Amino acid sequence: MERHLDLVVIGSGSGNSIVDERFADWEVAFVEKGIGPLDSYGGTCLNVGCIPTKMFVHPADIARAPEHGAPLGVDLALRGVDWPAVRDRVFGRIDSIASGGERYRETGSDNVTLYRGTARFTGERRLTVATADGLVTLTADRIVVATGSRPVVPDVPGLDEALGFHTSDTVMRLERLPRRMTVLGSGFVATELAHVFSSLGVDVTLIARGDLLLRHEDSDIARRFTELAQGRWDVRLNRKLLRAERAADGTVRLELEGPEGSESVETDELLVAVGRRPNSDLVDAGAGGLALHADGRIVVDERQATSVPGVWALGDVSSRWQLKHVANHEARTVQHNLLHPDAPRASDHRYVPHAVFSEPRIASVGLTEREAQATGRAYVTATREYGGTAYGWAMEDTTSFTKILADPATGELLGAHIIGPEAPTLIQPLVQAMSFGLDARAMATGQYWIHPAMPEVVENTLLDLPLD
Repeated sequence: MERHLDLVVIGSGSGNSIVDERFADWEVAFVEKGIGPLDSYGGTCLNVGCIPTKMFVHPADIARAPEHGAPLGVDLALRGVDWPAVRDRVFGRIDSIASGGERYRETGSDNVTLYRGTARFTGERRLTVATADGLVTLTADRIVVATGSRPVVPDVPGLDEALGFHTSDTVMRLERLPRRMTVLGSGFVATELAHVFSSLGVDVTLIARGDLLLRHEDSDIARRFTELAQGRWDVRLNRKLLRAERAADGTVRLELEGPEGSESVETDELLVAVGRRPNSDLVDAGAGGLALHADGRIVVDERQATSVPGVWALGDVSSRWQLKHVANHEARTVQHNLLHPDAPRASDHRYVPHAVFSEPRIASVGLTEREAQATGRAYVTATREYGGTAYGWAMEDTTSFTKILADPATGELLGAHIIGPEAPTLIQPLVQAMSFGLDARAMATGQYWIHPAMPEVVENTLLDLPLD
């Protein structure tokens, strides 16, 4: 079967939000191959990414309350964790949302058709879709590629399906909590899930290739986080995984190469979290004439347009920021440009914040000090410990801090980095100030800061900046 349409959207994550009532007179097709262990609709964030992980992080934080209560004179005890109840609360909500979204696309609009299967380019604006009912050929005036990314699995002997390892796609649906879990990786997925499982009672070993965890963060932040993580988990830095095997008793054995030679780790479950790769290969983007970056991302301009007229891309498949809020922003850009081709808009990637929901929390926006030095950008910096504010005293916080970079002459905010409780919330006023051109001195002195609320640490850091 061959069919021509006005628009085809490949992927049901952020791409799903593009088509609304303004497209009522367009013939539209959505194509989705499925996400995660249940072949779910709705994209990575909903099914195996941001939302379920943060829904697990919250009970993990609660489980840590006894440890945090002791310095405050509060005697608490964790009597146990009901893993099935924790897990089923999360997916009882998420799975129904995913299935509801799929039903809506199947039946909600007469002008929209949902194809379940893998789409592959066979030419410019020409696709084949392998569905359960056979192969379908689609051509379109416009195509949006929003296929996201998937976990990277390194090429290591024994690390294959027979080993039975997990990625973020599967680990959150474990039947039971293991006694031991080893996490291969040092980024935000690895550290967030290490926090979840260790807080719920699992002995966690974390294996990192480099000498720091979260090494892409500002160096001061990464060093502090690594120090604190070493107090919670068995952290193996500067390690390379050589091979993996599963013994007859079910134990996974990992052979590592480290600073002092070879060593081994035994574990019950292995989580591989070493990064994600764009799904451009799954749609055979090259066959559609789409230019690609060396890492596989689809090349787009500021309007999210690809090298082929009439084809757009957004989110992880094209963006260097693997963040849902970036994909949503880019989807709004594409939506506008589809509807208003004579007045296109550009995506705004100037100040993209991110957060790591491990313990402690981390949030960042703008330049790190390392990046400022590498580019020769003039800057000054100030750092303030949470413990230097009244609310920091209330929490007995001795490890958290805020760091801000600014232009020494103008006070322009260049970057901000926070490690500690509520970091993703505390950084938002700084994102807002950067986005709307508010300089550091005006931000610090031109408004009231509630005392003794936590944002005072941001105020004090701004005041500490040695500006001209």
